[in-house]
Amino acid sequence: MSRPAAPSVTLPPWLAHTLRAQRGPVPWNAVVRGALSAGPLLLAAVLAGHTTLGVVAAIAAMLAGINDRPGSRRVSVKRLGVPALAGAVGMFVGTYAGEQVGAVPLTLVLTGLGLFAGGISAVGPVASASGTQLLVAAAVGAGMPLPESGWLRALAYLAGAAWLLALRLVLPTPGSLAGDFRFDGERDAVAGVYDAVAELLDAVGTDRATARRAALTAALDHAQDALAGPRLRRYASSSAERRLHAQYAAALPLAEAATALAWAGEPVPVRASEGPRRLAAAVRGSTHTGPLPAPSRSAPALRALDDALLRAAEAFDRGRGDSDDLHTRRRTGKDLVRAVFGVGGREYGLRVALCFGASAAIAQALHHAQWYGQHEHWYWLPATAVFLVKPDLGPLASRVLCRAAGTVLGALLFAGFAAVLPRPEGLIALVAVSGALIPVATRHFAAQTAVVTVLVLALVMVGGEPQASAGRIGETLLACAIVLVVGHLPMPGQRGGGVRARLTAAGRAAHAYLAHVLSESDDRAARWTLRREAYRALAEARTAIAVASAELPALARHTEGADEVAALLERLVDTTTACAVHLDDTGRLTPRHTERLAELLDELHARGERAGVRVPDVPPVRLAG
Repeated sequence: MSRPAAPSVTLPPWLAHTLRAQRGPVPWNAVVRGALSAGPLLLAAVLAGHTTLGVVAAIAAMLAGINDRPGSRRVSVKRLGVPALAGAVGMFVGTYAGEQVGAVPLTLVLTGLGLFAGGISAVGPVASASGTQLLVAAAVGAGMPLPESGWLRALAYLAGAAWLLALRLVLPTPGSLAGDFRFDGERDAVAGVYDAVAELLDAVGTDRATARRAALTAALDHAQDALAGPRLRRYASSSAERRLHAQYAAALPLAEAATALAWAGEPVPVRASEGPRRLAAAVRGSTHTGPLPAPSRSAPALRALDDALLRAAEAFDRGRGDSDDLHTRRRTGKDLVRAVFGVGGREYGLRVALCFGASAAIAQALHHAQWYGQHEHWYWLPATAVFLVKPDLGPLASRVLCRAAGTVLGALLFAGFAAVLPRPEGLIALVAVSGALIPVATRHFAAQTAVVTVLVLALVMVGGEPQASAGRIGETLLACAIVLVVGHLPMPGQRGGGVRARLTAAGRAAHAYLAHVLSESDDRAARWTLRREAYRALAEARTAIAVASAELPALARHTEGADEVAALLERLVDTTTACAVHLDDTGRLTPRHTERLAELLDELHARGERAGVRVPDVPPVRLAG
């Protein structure tokens, strides 16, 4: 007799997010860079007799290592360099403020920095990382008295981050032997787009199509970012780079056709995905495409797919495209101001300012009460609060639980290591090992916290601070309490402003794309730019919604209905893409297209009003086809 199935246990979203970890292959190149960054820097400083400067440089290398993610070398210049500059400014300001002003003015200065850093964090990932390093370095500068002056510490901080950036630019990626190794990140990103197109074609007509379309958006965003990094010249200067730009541009009509096929929902021939996979192999191997599968032209989207394959093969063979345009639109100063001073930026800035200022004030009070003992370092509490208050690191409850668990584990591990390792050589080796583990530990916030805790405690002990694992655990728990309280405090304006701001931006982008397609303009470059903006804005909104929905119920309720609005916007953009492909082929829309657009727009306005999201209007006359 068979046993009855055990009842399934559904975890609350905030707990499920806490237990979830990212998966993927070990980034061995990042592991090597991590091992060669903080540890060797500290060793060189100790041998040169400048240990405290080595501690500052190693902290900068550690923070840069946390930002060292997969991507192109050119993008890493911005991803690592801009936050490092912000950190050097924070180190300079924090050092001089800590030396020149009293406790109350210092708290006000740090609170002001928190307001500024929180506001700019709403701009994007690089700005958020810059805000984090600005505040952490300011806390270290003010709360870790060292014999060196502020400008010298700022230079040491820049040197530490520059060392890791130099490793990122110079060291080749293991296993990437085809073509110019300087562009291995770009090559892998562009090949990933063709693989994503193939996987979407395989999923057409199945329930996996929506997830595969989202994966294609992520691949296009990654490739676009990889190719659009900072450069000295306006256009690609080498033949290898021009070839990659052409291969990326050739993928855009393929992605458009695949999305239209997924919208139609009718199964496509099995051989349809063979062409994009051969193109992906050609990108990775820097080779020609070879023969492509025979065309299938029974429907408008299939004809568009085959035409795009032929144009892609031609671009691959020529090694260049018709344009170096990456179909991005630069953000204007008005866009940046809107992000910083908008609803999301204001709410974010106020919470960061309150958390950072309160934690700095309490840390100084504990310092004056000699809670820290004989040493004068009080940076840990405000620095911990910075990481805890960052929503891009996950929901509030998840961040608090992971930070607490990771700090306890890391502090206990370090206490054991400190008891047996020789000083300073054993601690320097521990710093090097921890630096190598950071790229792997970033898959889960608790693991990252544990590794960073071990690394920082080893660093400051080499710099002269006594073993203080128990105190660090207490300060971390106190920071968790501060952030939890501030996170639930009412703020001016409506809660969930960041999510609504993202959704409103996605709605504007989706409607701009729809209006362009319905105008029947022949400007395909503009159409692809608008389509990329719409899908990217939707992906950013989805990320914000996922974080908000995994908050504790008291916070998650403020963004109820946002997920349904995002799903409607995605279906609207998919339908718009299908309309664009059909208009290219026949010059007119079918009743199915126009009816679907009308239904989506009506439902979007109704749900948008209930969720507090402003949805732009599209004149009904445009739907006539």
